Amino acid sequence: MEMIQVVFLTVLVFFVLVTIHEFGHFYFAKRAGILVREFAIGFGPKLFSIKRGETRYTLRLLPAGGFVRMAGDDPEIVEMQPGQTVGLRVKDGKVTRFYLDRLDERSQIVRGEIVKLDIERELFVTLDVDGDIERYDVHPQALVMTRGQETQIAPVDRQFGSVSTGKRAMAIFAGPMMNFILAFFLFALYLQMAGVAVEHPSKVFVSGTETGAPAAESGLHKGDWIKTVNGAEIGGDSNLLIEKIQASAGKPMEWVVERDGQNVTINVTPDKATGKVGLYLRPEMRQAGFFETFKFAGTTMADMTERIFQSLGKIVTLDFKLDDLGGPVRTADMTAQIAKQGLPELTSWAAVLSLYLGIFNLLPIPALDGSRLLFIGLEAVRGKPVDPNREGMVHFIGFAMLMLLMVVVTYNDILRLVKN
Repeated sequence: MEMIQVVFLTVLVFFVLVTIHEFGHFYFAKRAGILVREFAIGFGPKLFSIKRGETRYTLRLLPAGGFVRMAGDDPEIVEMQPGQTVGLRVKDGKVTRFYLDRLDERSQIVRGEIVKLDIERELFVTLDVDGDIERYDVHPQALVMTRGQETQIAPVDRQFGSVSTGKRAMAIFAGPMMNFILAFFLFALYLQMAGVAVEHPSKVFVSGTETGAPAAESGLHKGDWIKTVNGAEIGGDSNLLIEKIQASAGKPMEWVVERDGQNVTINVTPDKATGKVGLYLRPEMRQAGFFETFKFAGTTMADMTERIFQSLGKIVTLDFKLDDLGGPVRTADMTAQIAKQGLPELTSWAAVLSLYLGIFNLLPIPALDGSRLLFIGLEAVRGKPVDPNREGMVHFIGFAMLMLLMVVVTYNDILRLVKN
């Protein structure tokens, strides 16, 4: 049962981090009027898919990120050309559906050969229907049906590249921004869950035990209040407890702990060689106040941001070894280990991951949000966009390099797990 819980919590952490990131892109793209075709968690083949409104929500096989596919920024555009035979479904004088195949199986459609077509600006189609030229207005949310798939048309004002640079920048920046907001919230939640150490403690508690160590074998549990050891009161002095343990290496000790309001006597024998029992301690805690929590979340984010940039600096200066890098496998393994320590520790770790994800995505590396913001910034300065083909090639090469690095790091992570 514990293993199932750890796996569930590990998957939940990644799901929340990716979902909140992609939701930032999704929400601000919708606010800008951009047509969002797909909101996806994961990459690769689809495991689950459902369409609500204009957007298809999908869960994909590889849980290594996600994406929001916006109109004008994706390859899934169905081409219709003059001379092509199509079927139209018309409602209230406007075309609501284009059928490109299996026309003989369609009922209540207008069938003809395209003479002229504009589904981006003027929104109309002219058909040759048995020698008669007929013009139809096209609904701005019309669907193109082919091979069992439907694709909504994207008028120019619904495409990513048509909105202002400010709105596009916000739609891109919103992903990392949501990760920063989530990190702040999780750091604050952690302090509320863990509490603050009392200035003059009167109690010492067990916060955890090492598997197979004397403390765990003797039956000490997380949350036990250690009252006396060999008849001597411990109070809030954890150093006194540690001294007594070290002085009793290989010798049985009698501990009295309070558990669920009852005193429980436990016999513990510290390891003879190390003089340790494999015990994690925590002091007496109190609930954190609102302003205290707010300050803690802010200062912790600042401290962690500095550490993250120090780590990234080592990568830039090549002052690292391959074992210093960790991919999804290593991160998942660390998350699972921390999940075993308890929900407060997992919450703090999730905050660190969210902060790191936000910062990493803002780096000016091709295919990341930071690189896309850089191109939008260049467009704002130059007064005209960078050639889409060149920008697309830069992002493609960057993505390929990231995937190659991911494969190398993941392979190394798997080897490390096998060796351990």
